[in-house]
Amino acid sequence: MKKILTIFAAMLALFTGQAMAQRCLPGMSAVEVKANMSDGFYTGNSRNCGYSFGVYYSVFKGNANTWTFGGEYLQTYKPYGEKGRIPVAEFTGEVGYNLHLLSDYSQTFHLYGCVSALGGYETVNWGKSVLSDGSTLHNGDAFIYGGALTIQADFYLSDKIALTANVKERFVFGNSTGHFHTQYGVGVKFIIE
Repeated sequence: MKKILTIFAAMLALFTGQAMAQRCLPGMSAVEVKANMSDGFYTGNSRNCGYSFGVYYSVFKGNANTWTFGGEYLQTYKPYGEKGRIPVAEFTGEVGYNLHLLSDYSQTFHLYGCVSALGGYETVNWGKSVLSDGSTLHNGDAFIYGGALTIQADFYLSDKIALTANVKERFVFGNSTGHFHTQYGVGVKFIIE
């Protein structure tokens, strides 16, 4: 048992030194998948909350800063009547710059601040202007544009995989259903050499 523990400790010591030298180098890239809650905590019965899913591609620059390109699907709901709700979906593309703010000595934890621009399309009630009770919606589908501010923390499990947590404030214009969405969630980042 002592031999196994000694070998395990030696392997950790060797791999730890190697891992610090192989993270966030210029030219490396990553693919990240995110899942977020929007405007509160979403459950199947929530009337004014939502969720989002996104896929992003990042390229590392000097000092662990990154450029990020991706797409996101955001689904929110607007309360209607006593128990009803109207779905609002946004399909957006995003380009952003992640500024490295903080990291620990072992390069296991990284904190980023991000500014990004986005554009896409919003659909209200999937394009149906007449509701089930005969009412007519005055909000319609629209092309949207805007930006986002994000704080993101990356926790590296290995040189190739990191777990992420983020808080994001989106602001979009061109629509009539609301301009601001607060999102928070988690993701997984896969590092590509």
